[in-house]
Amino acid sequence: MRPEPTEETLSQSNLDAQEESALRLLEKALVKGEFGRAALVSSFGADSAVLLHMISRVKRDAPVLFVDTRMLFQETLEYQLELTEKFGLTDVRRITPDAEQVRRNDVFGRLHINDPDSCCALRKTAPLDAALEDFDAWITGRKRHQADTRADLKLIEQADGRIKLNPLVFWERPEIAGYFEKHDLPRHPLVHKGFRSIGCGPCTSPVADGEDERAGRWRGRDKTECGIHFENGKLVRTTVAA
Repeated sequence: MRPEPTEETLSQSNLDAQEESALRLLEKALVKGEFGRAALVSSFGADSAVLLHMISRVKRDAPVLFVDTRMLFQETLEYQLELTEKFGLTDVRRITPDAEQVRRNDVFGRLHINDPDSCCALRKTAPLDAALEDFDAWITGRKRHQADTRADLKLIEQADGRIKLNPLVFWERPEIAGYFEKHDLPRHPLVHKGFRSIGCGPCTSPVADGEDERAGRWRGRDKTECGIHFENGKLVRTTVAA
């Protein structure tokens, strides 16, 4: 008689299937070039190790774009160096905002207080747009469960003239935790302090039980995205003053 599957074995089978699916998509993008020139965009945040580890299994020299807004937690900068070395990634590109634009638009470093949308545009959206000019497709770590604004994400999208791939879009928290445990991946230091989505220091706070993972981003404001992604099928963009 065939043994009845346990909850643990079913959970493991589900993780294995999700993992295989994500790896196949990454191989299509980074090895076979089915979507043109592709790069991973990573924040080196709370869950980033999962996708970065997968990239290291598929193509260690794949381009990884890391936007350093110059307002990140020190823990994030250290984590970026740790994962890059541990996974043997050889083409991590640190993208930074234009110094002249920062001097012109945020001379005192307080733009995030009065106009967080413009701050995100200056420090993240504009630098990333420039870095993506050399690519036809980019890979993100976004997942549907992270927030209501991401509930309708698709595995493969087209946005602003490029293909966007979301290999982990259907992953839930148990799969993320399971992958960390299965491959013994280091956690971002701030995760243990209640941070589930980690961006810039001034605009990120811990998340309480029961809240969306991104509830700690721009807390108290009607803002959940930095402006580089779609929200409910609509492109969210802000511009930097010339």
